[in-house]
Amino acid sequence: MPPAPPPRRAKSLRAVAVEADRITGPIRKKRGLAEAALISDWPDIIGAALATECVPLRIARGADGTGGTLHIRVSGALALELQHMQPQVIERINGYFGYQAIARITLQQGPITVRKPAARKATPPPSDEDAAALSAQLDEVADEDLRRALDALGRGILGRKQRQN
Repeated sequence: MPPAPPPRRAKSLRAVAVEADRITGPIRKKRGLAEAALISDWPDIIGAALATECVPLRIARGADGTGGTLHIRVSGALALELQHMQPQVIERINGYFGYQAIARITLQQGPITVRKPAARKATPPPSDEDAAALSAQLDEVADEDLRRALDALGRGILGRKQRQN
């Protein structure tokens, strides 16, 4: 008896969100993935100004792995402002993760230990040939402010390329 033929596939396109939710649902239920990204990417999610005044503590997940409660420690005066900004903060977090990871936020006032940002490595200056080529390309730019900005950008890019080599 020959083996059964494989099941027929639908020939229509399916939304990626539907398939992603089906595939990642069990993973999200284990709760570690979103929390780690939330803590490490907090300044990118919430903004640098707010990130210095508040930190995520933990996420209490909903029964299905979505719609959890985010507990945030907030320094004194920002608590009231952050309370009013809750819908925007929830929208930012959920937009960052691509699904409804957070439904509520609870605030806890307390001291915040500010981590100093890592020192940036100085970009080495570009080689003389690269600097001359950049200067030649910018000679036609009439606006002085624009020329200075483009020169700084070009030197930064050339310096990074030199550092990578």
